[in-house]
Amino acid sequence: MTPRSRIIGTGFYVPEKVVTNFDLEKLMDTSDQWIRERTGIVERRFVEPGVGTSDLALEASKNALKNAGTAAEELDFIILATLSPDYCFPGSACLLQTKLGLKKIGALDVRTQCTGFIYALSIADQYIKTGMYNKILVVGAEVHSNALEMSTRGRDISVLFGDGAGAVVVEADESGNGGILSTHLHADGKYARELMGEHPGSIRHPRVTPEMLDSGELNAYMNGRAVFKHAVVRFCEAIEEALKTNNVDIQSVRLIIPHQANVRITEAVAQRFGLTLERVYSNIHKYGNTTAASIPIALAEAVAEGKVKQGDNIVLVAFGSGFTWASALIKW
Repeated sequence: MTPRSRIIGTGFYVPEKVVTNFDLEKLMDTSDQWIRERTGIVERRFVEPGVGTSDLALEASKNALKNAGTAAEELDFIILATLSPDYCFPGSACLLQTKLGLKKIGALDVRTQCTGFIYALSIADQYIKTGMYNKILVVGAEVHSNALEMSTRGRDISVLFGDGAGAVVVEADESGNGGILSTHLHADGKYARELMGEHPGSIRHPRVTPEMLDSGELNAYMNGRAVFKHAVVRFCEAIEEALKTNNVDIQSVRLIIPHQANVRITEAVAQRFGLTLERVYSNIHKYGNTTAASIPIALAEAVAEGKVKQGDNIVLVAFGSGFTWASALIKW
């Protein structure tokens, strides 16, 4: 019997420093009302200087391991999804490995931005199904704050993002009673330039110049209208694909946990499927958009709040840069 992958522990960690919309009002031409109405964000968390992505990942991983009743030494592999690694290279998964006190197991970074956690979970699922590994740590972690331009010029991006990390422990399970039922991964690179951090990149010679700093070219770029339009469509398509693949009706889904990009996207998804907002989990008001970390943070919170219980069907879904989109159907 082919084993099924089961999440046996969840955990998350966010920095202590809270940055509210009112704090941002002091730095740029924006307002609490404007941010709330357009995004649903009220506050977000920022790291202190010297704290990197792998540091947040470590704390989230410790919490997930504790909740799973698993020692780090039992892990066979580590997968870390992030768009904000500690360094250009090596990957942050290797840094997390040594911070966990491990030496030889493989450590892989996944760089599909907002969909990174589901892509990473899908990779873990395949490794377990093929029998290559038995127990895998899957993490989404981000430090955005030190890359944000806290000025009116940078406000379209800087009001959206926060720092944080979430993690799950995935284990092989041959009981046949649940687990990850399917994952679905998609991309369309035609839209890559609609949401991107272009610099520094290998296409430019030299990669960084003083002029780039002065002009703001190092800031991320987002075509908000295009992203919103595509996100709503792809979110719904990815959810429908997961349901159809497993012959599951939307009314038998206990909770949809989307990437926390914008509360208006969450509301549109709920409306499309005729669901109350209580069945589409949202915590963007507390943390902002933490990209690859947003789904594992939300999942860990939902589990801790008792909103996900044994036997429940849940759908994870994300859309982001690339464009990429992905979903997973899990029987808890």
